[in-house]
Amino acid sequence: MTNPACPECTLEDVLSHSDHWECATCGHEWPKEAPVEAGLVVKDAHGNLLADGDTIVLIKDLKLRGSSQVLKQGTKGKNIRLVAGDHEIDCKIDGSPMALKACFVKKA
Repeated sequence: MTNPACPECTLEDVLSHSDHWECATCGHEWPKEAPVEAGLVVKDAHGNLLADGDTIVLIKDLKLRGSSQVLKQGTKGKNIRLVAGDHEIDCKIDGSPMALKACFVKKA
């Protein structure tokens, strides 16, 4: 088996360890087992896996950008949709569409 190229710097100067690979050039380390490409994996603030259609609860007050309104802690967002990008969760809260980071929510 040949060593893979580094996913960070794409060079092939890679060291093999018992459970992971290490790039000798940039120092990046990654596991030997291939990552599962089954879908987007998003975890809430407590480490629970989130899925499309779940209900979430805010764990802290969040200011809405561009206004003086605040989403209060304990506010529920229903029927979430997971998306790739800076904000992992799309949902509606009180009828308004929101994009939230997973680190500010917990699974209800």
